[in-house]
Amino acid sequence: MIGVGAKPLAAPLRFPPSRGRRVAPGPGPALCAADPVAQSPPVQEDAGPVAQSPPVQEEAAPAQRTEAAAAAPRPSPSRPVRASSALSGWSRTRALRSGRRLGRATPLAPVAKTPPSPLPPVAEGLAAALEEDFGDDDLCPAESGALEGKSIYMVSDGTGETAENSVRAALGQFENCLVDRQCAVNTHLFSGVVDNDRLIDIIKQAAKEGALVLYTLADPSMAEAIKKACDFWEVPCTDVLRPTVDAIASHIGVAPSGIPRSSPNRKTQLTEDYFRRIEAIDFTIKHDDGAQTQNLDRADIVLVGVSRTGKTPLSIYLAQKGYKVANVPFVSSVPLPKSLFEINQDKIFGLTINPVILQAIRKTRAKTLGFDGYNSNYAEMDHVRHELAHAKQIYAQNPSWPVIEVTGKAVEETAAIVVRIYHDRKQKCSMPRISKRF
Repeated sequence: MIGVGAKPLAAPLRFPPSRGRRVAPGPGPALCAADPVAQSPPVQEDAGPVAQSPPVQEEAAPAQRTEAAAAAPRPSPSRPVRASSALSGWSRTRALRSGRRLGRATPLAPVAKTPPSPLPPVAEGLAAALEEDFGDDDLCPAESGALEGKSIYMVSDGTGETAENSVRAALGQFENCLVDRQCAVNTHLFSGVVDNDRLIDIIKQAAKEGALVLYTLADPSMAEAIKKACDFWEVPCTDVLRPTVDAIASHIGVAPSGIPRSSPNRKTQLTEDYFRRIEAIDFTIKHDDGAQTQNLDRADIVLVGVSRTGKTPLSIYLAQKGYKVANVPFVSSVPLPKSLFEINQDKIFGLTINPVILQAIRKTRAKTLGFDGYNSNYAEMDHVRHELAHAKQIYAQNPSWPVIEVTGKAVEETAAIVVRIYHDRKQKCSMPRISKRF
């Protein structure tokens, strides 16, 4: 209330438009209701003649209110922009690939705005989102569901295989949450990062997206640079490689070289292990699917099982690790080779699988080969069960063969079981590192 003797106002009070919540563009009702009107500024006394302001309209249309709110000046952002996956892809494409750096707006000074460029409507919306600060409090429930998960950046000075494998193994601990889409995660790999400029651009982008940065940088100066950049832009980061390197260096008493694997200064020598792996791959290819069974004694590992239990892909995977592998299929009408029972039985590993899964695999295989319409019992359930029962009988007659259930297992998981059992037997461990029951 204005007291007695106060000077009359030269113009009616005008409230600044509230910031409001984001609304869906275009015609139709908005997804979220606007925020209440912000608190009005204090009334100042009249210090002189003031120009008469035009009268305020009674009520603006909903579309006009939306345009007015959009045209009103917004405060400078003080937190990283919470971006969606579409915005992430767009901004990375423009910033990292085109070479243009995306700076981060600071609350100290307003950002100079350039005249708008003729962009498509979608691009204009994304560009406007870069200049706005939308925190969790600015998202209504309808918009919160549109976010497609949090980003994880993997930065490497090489191929990034180490970082990818580490992240994949770690995400396996959250598979229940990931399957239910309750904690969706988007991973992005940046490989071959060998200069500080690109490193800084990646960290800036990570700050905009609120991403986690995991890095494997062999060069200590690069590792220190990314750590300082993450601290400066308040980006959470972890060095995946350094703790292991430091532990090995302390254990063997030798300092690491600090040379990236992709560096041309790194001397790559053809070691004995390299030639051993090449020889193993050549041996495995020549002894696939029961070929040249007279050479089974030369194999390190022999895999047996019915058709489509994954013997060939498992053999190739093990060969890349340096093991000479041969595989022999079980066929009801074909007797097993005598050489299979004449070699060291500790080399032999049996594979089995769920009959329903095996039938589905065989049906797909039959369609691929083009004989699914022919009169064949290859994918019939009765035939599948008969072959698995025949294999089970063979395994019972040879109890020294470990039998591994491959249903639901990746090739890497099955290979890890085979390798551990193989080395346990080779070293005659008194305390096995893995159970023999599967």
